[in-house]
Amino acid sequence: MLNKNPFPNTETPNHPPLSTWDDQAAATSIDEDAFTAPPALTNAELVHLRVRVIALENLVIALLAEGSERQLAIAREMADYITPRPGFTQHPLTVHAAAQMNHSVERAQRFRQE
Repeated sequence: MLNKNPFPNTETPNHPPLSTWDDQAAATSIDEDAFTAPPALTNAELVHLRVRVIALENLVIALLAEGSERQLAIAREMADYITPRPGFTQHPLTVHAAAQMNHSVERAQRFRQE
C-alpha cells in the first residue's frame, strides 16, 4: 500500500495520518467502494465528453495522416484484431468500433500528402 506519510508510526490522536492511504479504515472503505456503480453523468458532462471524443478522433486522424504506411497497417490490424472471430458472439459495439477504426484510417488517407 502506498504510504505518503514521511514519518511512519507517528499517528496519535493529536497527529492524524497525513493522507488517507495511511489510514487502514480508509483503505478498507476504498476496497468496498471499488465495485459500486459510478454516478450517472449529467447532460453537461455528456456534452463535454462528446466534445472531447470528437477532438481525440480528429487528433488521431491528423496523426494517422502523417504516419507511415506501417502505422496505417497496424491501425487496420488492430481493427481486425478486435473484430469478433467467426463462431464467436458478434457484439454490436465491438463490430462498430472496428468499423470506426477502419473509417478513421480511410479519412486519414484523404489528408495524406504523397
